[in-house]
This record gives sequence, C-alpha cells and structure tokens, in this order.
Amino acid sequence: MRIQQLTWMAMLIAIAVIGSLFISIPTGVARAYPIQHMVNVIAAVTVGPIGAVLVAFVTGLVRVMTGTGSLLAFPGGMIGALLAGLFFMKTNRVMFAAFGEVIGTGLIASLIAVPYAKVLMGSEFGALFFFPAFLASSVTGAVLGWIVLTRVKQLRPLTVKR
Repeated sequence: MRIQQLTWMAMLIAIAVIGSLFISIPTGVARAYPIQHMVNVIAAVTVGPIGAVLVAFVTGLVRVMTGTGSLLAFPGGMIGALLAGLFFMKTNRVMFAAFGEVIGTGLIASLIAVPYAKVLMGSEFGALFFFPAFLASSVTGAVLGWIVLTRVKQLRPLTVKR
C-alpha cells in the first residue's frame, strides 16, 4: 500500500471512531452508527474494496476496545464496505457504492448478525430483529457518504489511486 492510501485510511478510521462518539441511534440491543456507513462509502471510492474493509475492521476494533461499540460493528461495517467497494469498482459510480453499502449492511449483515450475536454475545433474537436498525443506519450513512462525495467531486476530483 502506498503512503497516500494509508493516510486516507487512517483519516477515515479517525472520522468513523470520533463520529461514533457523537452520532448514534439507540436501537435496543445495539446502537446504529450512520457515520460508519458514510465512511464505508467514502473508503470504497477512495481506497477500494480491500482498503474499505480494512478501514471498517480497524474502526470496529478501536470501538470495541474503547467500549464505544459492540461486536456487531464487525459484520455490520465490513460486509457493507466490501460490497460498496465492489459495486464502485464495477460501475465507477458513487451511487452504486452507496447502494452496495445498503445491500451489504442493511440486508446481508443484518441476517448474519443473528447467529453471530447468538454465538459471540449470547443474545437470542430473531432474524428480523437487527434488520430495521441496520437498514436505517446504512441508508442514512450511505446517503451522507454519497452527498459528501458528490460535493467533493464538484470541488475537485478525487486523486487517490487504487
């Protein structure tokens, strides 16, 4: 990885961790963090799918270690980041990166969270328990990420190369 990519990744991790301190939505057993999903979309566009997954993983790790996040940060962030990156890589359109984030987190990760939460967290929730929170958080964050990237692109094209 190049220094420029690592710098972008570190900056995005910092934004996601600090943003989670100020903006969260209580949803029962978990909290929704739309800033994480915004960062996933931005990371998918600027550092690609692998970089976006690394950003989501390190963000989740820092949040769990500091007590500001739960273990649900891992599937919720990483799956959405991967699909956002892959969708952007295939289409080169920010709108599809945002759509990939919603599909990855709002749909797929919410279903994966059920057995994950049962095994690692000891919770006994049904398949649709996580769906509303994950979907609301990912849609909000994906829209924010799309808006930010659209505005930045109008100012100056992104220069990070994958």
